[in-house]
Amino acid sequence: MKWALRLLLASVVACNGDDASVLEPPPGPTRTWRMGFSAIPPKADEQALLANLAMWTARSDAAIMHISPPWAALLSGVSATAAVNANELPLANYYRGKNLTIVVMVDATDGLNRAAEAPELVQSGRSITEPAVQQVYRQFVLAVATIVRPEYLGLAAETNLIRMLAPPSLYAAMRQMVNAAAADLQLAVSASKRYVSVQVDAAWGRALHNNVYQGVEQDFADFPFLQALGLSSYPYFVFADPDDIPLDYYSRLPNGRTLPVMVVEGGWTSASAGTIISSPEEQTRYMRRQARMLDSAHASAVFQLTFTDLDIPSLNLPPGSILPLFASLGLVDAELRPKAALSVWDSLYAVRRR
Repeated sequence: MKWALRLLLASVVACNGDDASVLEPPPGPTRTWRMGFSAIPPKADEQALLANLAMWTARSDAAIMHISPPWAALLSGVSATAAVNANELPLANYYRGKNLTIVVMVDATDGLNRAAEAPELVQSGRSITEPAVQQVYRQFVLAVATIVRPEYLGLAAETNLIRMLAPPSLYAAMRQMVNAAAADLQLAVSASKRYVSVQVDAAWGRALHNNVYQGVEQDFADFPFLQALGLSSYPYFVFADPDDIPLDYYSRLPNGRTLPVMVVEGGWTSASAGTIISSPEEQTRYMRRQARMLDSAHASAVFQLTFTDLDIPSLNLPPGSILPLFASLGLVDAELRPKAALSVWDSLYAVRRR
């Protein structure tokens, strides 16, 4: 058998040496960015979850897990290792079985209200300003890194928006906690690239600063461990038309740095809600516009958290929830019926990734 192996290797070397064209990639457009979604289902139903996963993993080369620490369980004595093994690991194994690159975002505050702590902490009267709460967060992050082993691990979401909206004491506690977790990962020699995400629309001053560009230099200063930069953008809140978004909307934020840039959440609604006016046609134009913005930034990935619309009536939301404003971001509706934007996504996914 050894002679056969040597003969095979020799033939490969000969082919590579005699015909350089073998090494050249095929012509045509390419993309630098991986594409994917999270497992969020349209409603709390196992069959809906499984159907959702089956549909989007067939048109993705990456997956994001946007998770919050199970605060109540961790503070009651459940180990971070047990929690991650029970909750995150099975999904990660599913994704790896689909050959998807795994990106994780651990969200330390309230994803729907960046001025506030995580709802689970608020309900229990606890706070990330407490050393004990910071410690269980650090343990959870370390468990995710060592058990799930994601390619990228986010330690906080929308840090610039937290800084703008939350009490200074909350932001200071979050910064201290996140930097301590990054140091833990360094000591553990974790291979996961560490990042935080910033809110792009706020960085451009669109939401809070009268359209005066703010940048994210403070975030780079506050989190010096960054090996990548996550981006969050829901521009339909601040732009009337997708074509109004600047093409350097993503690429300007790194300010000349060459670290990987990833869109870790965002999208454009296909339906009007509240004061927002939109349509399926606008959503499709946004998908095309975003592809140009991703190319401009040489982005490494783009994720939407929801592949499907959300079935709002089934979710029993509390009064005043803003979740309905995000309910129509899906590329399919809550019954998994395709929207026009799905064909745009599929056409982009078909482009060869370099």
